[in-house]
Amino acid sequence: MRSSRILLIDDDESLLKVLRHQLAKEGFTVTACDDPSRALREFELGDYGVVISDIQMPGFSGMDVLRAVKEKSEDTVVILITAYGTIKDAVEAVKLGASDYLTKPFEKEELLLVVNRSLKNRDLEAENVELRSQLTERSSFDSMIGRNAKLDAVFRLVSKVAPRDTTVLILGESGTGKELLARAIHYGSNRKDKPFVTVSCSAIPETLVESELFGHVKGAFTGAIRDRRGKFEVANGGTIFLDEIGDLKPELQGKLLRVLQEMEFERVGGTDTIKVDVRVIAATHRDLAAAVSRTEFREDLYYRLSVVPITIPPLRDRKDDIPLLVDHFLRKFAEGAKMRLSRQALDMLTEYDWPGNVRELENVIERAVVLSDGDKITEEEVPDFVKAGHDVSRSAPVTSGDASLEDLEREAIVGALEKAGWNQTRAAALLKVPRHVLIYRMKKLRIEKP
Repeated sequence: MRSSRILLIDDDESLLKVLRHQLAKEGFTVTACDDPSRALREFELGDYGVVISDIQMPGFSGMDVLRAVKEKSEDTVVILITAYGTIKDAVEAVKLGASDYLTKPFEKEELLLVVNRSLKNRDLEAENVELRSQLTERSSFDSMIGRNAKLDAVFRLVSKVAPRDTTVLILGESGTGKELLARAIHYGSNRKDKPFVTVSCSAIPETLVESELFGHVKGAFTGAIRDRRGKFEVANGGTIFLDEIGDLKPELQGKLLRVLQEMEFERVGGTDTIKVDVRVIAATHRDLAAAVSRTEFREDLYYRLSVVPITIPPLRDRKDDIPLLVDHFLRKFAEGAKMRLSRQALDMLTEYDWPGNVRELENVIERAVVLSDGDKITEEEVPDFVKAGHDVSRSAPVTSGDASLEDLEREAIVGALEKAGWNQTRAAALLKVPRHVLIYRMKKLRIEKP
C-alpha cells in the first residue's frame, strides 16, 4: 500500500494548526512545517504520500515545492492552497502535475474530499500501470500460475489472439479465472490504453439489463431522472467483457446480436442511433452449444461470439499446478512471513477435486493462514470438507473385492441418497461431505434420481 502520510506546508501558523488537527482527526499521520525549505528537507527524509502547500510563501513558492516534490517522487500527491488572485497559477500547477487545488477559504469537508479523491485517483492509476505491465507479457497470468500443458496451451492461444480485434468466447467453470484472462487479452491489445468494462449478465436485474448495456434517456421509465450512458458507450474504443453471457435472456440476445453486427444501438427510450467501436469478449460457465440445441440460446449469436473459443481447464485437470498455486497464495496472505504446508496437508489439497477451482483453493489457503498459530500449516488447518471431499469413497462399504473405486463411490452415494429419500442435503450429511461436493460427484458419476 502506498503511503498516505501528509506533509503540510504553510507560513500561516494558525491555518497550519487547524489543518493538522482536522486531518489528524480523520486518521491521517500529519507533519506540519511553516518553513518551505525545512519542509522539503523533511520530505527528503520521510515517506510522504501527500504534500499540501500554500502557493504564496516568502522566499519559496508552492510552485517551487511542486517541482521539487515531483522531481523526487512522480506519484506523490501534491495539493496546492490558493487565494482567489492566484487561481490561474493553481490551474497551471495542475497542468504541471499537481493533483488538485483548494481555494481559500475552504471547509473541512472540502479539504477531506480533495485529499481522499486525490489518493484514490493515485492508487487507481498505480493499479492500472501495474496491471498493464503484468498483463502485457507472459507474466500477465500471475494469478493463473501453472506449468500444466493445458494451461500453457491457453497462454499460447491468448498471445496470438490478443493483438487482434477478434471476438473471443472464454469457457470454463466458475473460479477458473475467466475475467483475468479477458483482462490479459485486453491489455495485450492495441486497445490497452482505452477502457476495459465488465458487465455481469447474471448479476443485473432482468428489467435493467438493457439499460445497463445500452443506456437510457430521461423519462424512459420510472426512476430514469436523467440520461445515462450504457456500458457499450463507456467502453467505446476499448473492450467490453460480457461475463456469464449464457444467462442473458432470449429477448435481449437479438438486440445484442445487432450491436455486434452493426456496432450501433439506441438508448432505452431514445431514437438517436449511437455508433461505437468496441471489442467484445464474452464468458460463460455454461455449455452454450448445448443451450443452442435446446433453443435456449440463439445460434447466430453463439457463432458471432465464438469466433475464437478459449477453454480454461478446471483445477482438477491440472492438479500438478496445486503446489505452485499454494506457494503463491501463501506468499500473498502471509504478508511477508515465511509459511509452508506439511506434506499431509499438501496431499489432502492435491487429492481434493476443487469444484470451486482456483478461487476455492485461494479461500482455503487464506483461511488456513488466518487460523495457523505458527509458520507451518498442518492438516489441522485444512477444512473438514476438503479432508472428506478428497476421497468420498472412504464412506463406501466394501461389498466386493473386484469392485473398482468408482463403483464403490457410486454405491456409497446412491446408498446415502436412497436412505435420505434423495434429499441431497441429508445425503451429504450421511456421507460427511458438503452438499456441493456431493452434487459435483453425482454429476461426474452421472448419478440421477430414478
